Amino acid sequence: MLSPSPEQVRSFRLRAHHLDAPRKAADIEKIAGACGMQNSPPGAWEAALHCRIPGCSVEEIRRFLYDQRLLLQAWSLRGAPYVFPAAESGVFLSALIPQEDEPWIYTKGIALALDFLQMPFAPLLAALRQAISALDGRTVTSKNQLDQYLAGRMLPLLPADKRDLWERPSMYGSPDKQTVGGAVVSFLLRPCAFYGLVVFGRREGIHPTFTSYKDWTGHPLVSGEDTARRLVRKFLHCFGPATPGMLADWMGCSGKQARRLWEAAEEELEPVPFLGKKAYILSADRESLFSPVDFPADPLLLSGHDPYLEQRDREVLVQDPARQRQVFRTVANPGVVLYQGEAIGTWKAVGKGQGLEIRMDLWEEAVPKAVLSRLAEDYAAFRGQRLLGVSFT
Repeated sequence: MLSPSPEQVRSFRLRAHHLDAPRKAADIEKIAGACGMQNSPPGAWEAALHCRIPGCSVEEIRRFLYDQRLLLQAWSLRGAPYVFPAAESGVFLSALIPQEDEPWIYTKGIALALDFLQMPFAPLLAALRQAISALDGRTVTSKNQLDQYLAGRMLPLLPADKRDLWERPSMYGSPDKQTVGGAVVSFLLRPCAFYGLVVFGRREGIHPTFTSYKDWTGHPLVSGEDTARRLVRKFLHCFGPATPGMLADWMGCSGKQARRLWEAAEEELEPVPFLGKKAYILSADRESLFSPVDFPADPLLLSGHDPYLEQRDREVLVQDPARQRQVFRTVANPGVVLYQGEAIGTWKAVGKGQGLEIRMDLWEEAVPKAVLSRLAEDYAAFRGQRLLGVSFT
């Protein structure tokens, strides 16, 4: 059985992620809908689009989300904020809803609060689904305000002997700002997002705003057909060859849920050996995967959490395990200097006074520093900042 080389896989994935050549703003839905774009930290989705549509300003990019509303931001994969085409809400929201005894994405940490309240998960989610209807016609500014507002709306729906416990200080690290009820709401907002009950609105300064899906789009969420199959297609088209376990990691879901979704697309898949293991691709992608390697000539400065960096077989992107740890951290992932689909270093932008200083840690001299300096200038201009300097180590 023919096995693709790592170079062929990188070339294939670059094309799938629209990183092989500059794209046009008219293709915004296709680009953002390839596999969605994480927006944590805030602004990550804008930086990702800058790499794909370099001629598009940040103001133009935001108009697709805030004014034209071709795009939508909501909690999605791994419980993180994601930006994706509003027309594909069913794939990025409804498809994540578990069935039967599958656990919800992101909600494992709620167990501490449930033990304190001595209440099960299901009735609390049902109560929040009832209370969250108050977001129709309303916008709430800041995540903490949203948590506490909805916790207050849930209070009358709880058994009388639980209400005092509900209003006690949170056990999750911000007892001066959050109650136990607010912490419960924070976990349960992810399931509510998957049901199409809450989305992000227009950002106000440093604070996000929140409203209902219906308020933002003008209609309730309609999931459509084949959402599970379509989600698996997106995953394999962007990250194949892959396995159900890699799908589970990408989604942040249980292995059981990932296997159920995988089965929905099984007839469209075929096995290929890769990195010494059995993996799968879409049969429709075979020709593209095994085509001659074709890398773009220029490097890219990918921001941390760019969709391309969500590859679960990290050795394809970074061979050295020590360098993998530099790229993939628990928090504050750096950007990646990408050349021919492979990481050749990391970078970060540091705000200083009236501009940005960009620092690059290069592992190899595959690209002239003058080329990387021009990319740094482009990034600073995109952010509307003056470039104070570029340093290399």
